[in-house]
Amino acid sequence: MNKQQLAAKIWESANRMRGKVDASEYKDFILGFIFYKYLSEKEEQFFLAEGMTAADMEQLAEEDAETVDYAQERLGYFIAYPNLFSAWVQAGNDFAISQVYEALSAFRRLTSQRYKKVFDGIFVTLETGLSKLGDSTGSQTKAVRDLIHLIHTIPMHSRQDYDVLGYIYEDLISKFASSAGKKAGEFYTPHEVSVLMSEIVAHHLQDQEEIRIYDPTSGSGSLLLTIGDAVERRLGDKDSIVYYAQELNQATYNLTRMNLVMRGIKPANIYVRNGDTLEEDWPYFDDSDPAGTYDPLYVDAVVSNPPYSQRWEPEGKDTDIRFAYGVAPRSKADYAFLLHDLFHLKPAGIMCIVLPHGVLFRGGEEGAIRRNLIENDKIAAIIGLPANIFYGTGIPTIVMVLRQKLAEGDVLIVDASKGFEKVGKNNQLRSSDIRRIVDAVTARATIEGFSRLVPKDEIRENDYNLNIPRYVDSSEPTETWDLYASMFGGIPEQEVDSLSRYWEAFPGLREVLFADDNGHCAKLRTDEVADAVAGNAAVQTYLDCYRDSFEGLRGELVSALIGGWETVDAASEEATVAQRIFQRVESFALVDKYQAYQVLDDAWKAVSADLEMMQTEGFDAVRKVDPLMVLKKKAGKDVEVQDGWKGHVLPFELVQKTMLADGAASLKTLQDELGRISGECAALKEELPKADDEEEADETTSDLTDEEIEAKQCELAALQKREKALKREVKAASAELEEETRRVVESLTDEQVYELLEAKWVRPLMSDLLALPQKSVDQLVKSVKALAEKYQDTYASIASQINEAERELDEMLGQLVGNEFDMLGIAELRALLAGE
Repeated sequence: MNKQQLAAKIWESANRMRGKVDASEYKDFILGFIFYKYLSEKEEQFFLAEGMTAADMEQLAEEDAETVDYAQERLGYFIAYPNLFSAWVQAGNDFAISQVYEALSAFRRLTSQRYKKVFDGIFVTLETGLSKLGDSTGSQTKAVRDLIHLIHTIPMHSRQDYDVLGYIYEDLISKFASSAGKKAGEFYTPHEVSVLMSEIVAHHLQDQEEIRIYDPTSGSGSLLLTIGDAVERRLGDKDSIVYYAQELNQATYNLTRMNLVMRGIKPANIYVRNGDTLEEDWPYFDDSDPAGTYDPLYVDAVVSNPPYSQRWEPEGKDTDIRFAYGVAPRSKADYAFLLHDLFHLKPAGIMCIVLPHGVLFRGGEEGAIRRNLIENDKIAAIIGLPANIFYGTGIPTIVMVLRQKLAEGDVLIVDASKGFEKVGKNNQLRSSDIRRIVDAVTARATIEGFSRLVPKDEIRENDYNLNIPRYVDSSEPTETWDLYASMFGGIPEQEVDSLSRYWEAFPGLREVLFADDNGHCAKLRTDEVADAVAGNAAVQTYLDCYRDSFEGLRGELVSALIGGWETVDAASEEATVAQRIFQRVESFALVDKYQAYQVLDDAWKAVSADLEMMQTEGFDAVRKVDPLMVLKKKAGKDVEVQDGWKGHVLPFELVQKTMLADGAASLKTLQDELGRISGECAALKEELPKADDEEEADETTSDLTDEEIEAKQCELAALQKREKALKREVKAASAELEEETRRVVESLTDEQVYELLEAKWVRPLMSDLLALPQKSVDQLVKSVKALAEKYQDTYASIASQINEAERELDEMLGQLVGNEFDMLGIAELRALLAGE
């Protein structure tokens, strides 16, 4: 399975295994053991590469000082054979939790002094929390043994496998965050927000050769690593990036270190501190060598997502050089974190910080700080994010981008609050939303309803209030009604003009659809708007030109992805294809290039996952089939059992549609017939009276005669017999088709594989891209119909309908009879209807 599938399986199993243990605590156990597996298997791979055999490795012992020193020098630590993760797995039912305590204690002793800052105390959260996994040593042993065997399924025998481990680690952090509610804010920044910040930072640093990045509230380290990944893609050299981090919470401080180490970052490039960022600032130095390790810490990029509006202690901070632009109020440390970040930025550096929306307009000390930042040209951009995008809080947030010195004092303000999709309880930025924001920020572009470059003078006039709606109006236009058209009919020319982007794209179409009436209003020439638009020559020319512009893209994709599957880098290739798509849609104003980008990104997820498996396992991975495992209840427990087969890379459905069409069609015919028969059975059961022993037995008498009931019962019995036979036929045909599909997949020729990969990767993408302009045409039809319906009924016609309804009601009232008081009431109502 690919890493996404494996991560989903690990999460499902872990969530089931944790029982009553809180998700925010259980994450420390599973993530700690994953990290221990990483260190353990890294040591095994190291010694195997050094020429050791598996038998030699069984002799690894703490008493072998020479080997211990050798490992410490190159790995930073040493793990004796009995303490290796693989040894725990091999122990099976003989495993005891005491082995974990012994191993973690030994690890503390056997880490290199040189890498103490990276490894010291890294397992303390795991070690001190194991007792929460059960009430007795036996129950704790079982819980840990189950967890170890689950983690053992994560592969780690190649570079790709180490990437898989890192992916699963990050995926688990994300899922635990979504389960942890408000506690999630302590350790996790949603991946999409991290990607947004990383793309802005990486674009700014793209020409540098060596980079230092810093997160002063690092949590799990996910944000810092996402920034590093984006920078690395542009630099091409992981080792040229140095990571600095500080975190107050010890458990999450340990997560940061684990996360950095597992991504293959050299220990020499990792500087992580456990402490209060606002109270215990850098410069960094090692207690054992203060003079030799002194580092005042000025970095190329700072990124952070500090706790929102946290209380802090400002007393005495007015003499702290970090807060030269002002001291934040005691009740809200937001600007304290911002100024701390800014202080550590090099003159040419860049920083991104997530803050609550209130920092844009709150007064007092915060207003003074904001004024100083603006007057000193520090704020480059403000990005308003959608509400409810962070776990555990629904408050509106922003990303503020700052520089030590901008060339200009204008501030780019972006209202990105409307671009998101709903995922579970939270809103989430889509790839197209991120790309739209990054493009606007890097180009410092003014885009109507989305972004605006605001002059400093205008901000001064607004008393340094940066509330986004003051500068960018992203609201939908208020619908207006034309008085003349409402009274006399017709469609206002002004409202037809509002569709100008369509008239510019389709010359002459306006005249085909609308006839001028009196200079103020137009009339629709045809009721068949969709047909008139579809048959219009300008529309057809537009669609044909769009299709022609994509000529050649299919071949480029086939060549790059299928022809070059062994070496193509999926992430880089996606960026290349995105640029090609942007170039093609540039001439077509009705097609939003970011919609096209979303189409690409949605399709690329499958492409990337498949390429990763093929590049890891080889070309024959495409010919593999896997058991289809499902959960079934056995003896009251969920047990995984095989329920057929599935393609490792190629979906069975695709293979059947492409190569076994006749068999698939025959099965579909049987299934349709079964569905029809089942429907008829259900309908007959509804007509027949319920039997006395049925739960919903009818208490009312049936309208059917005894003869009719008997006839319908006979009909139902025949149908049920046919239904039972069809179920057997469908089951047999499904099994036969599945088995035939398995044989076909396993015996595919190379040419057939190429054809199927194109059908899976390229054709759906091309189809969705080519469908985009038709969506614009459909939207035009919808808009024209809406205009026609809006003014279809004039005030006079509506008034006439009201008068007619009142007249009919009056006639009905006149026919009523009743006592004296009833008739007085009816008379008063008739008088009101008559307007008296």
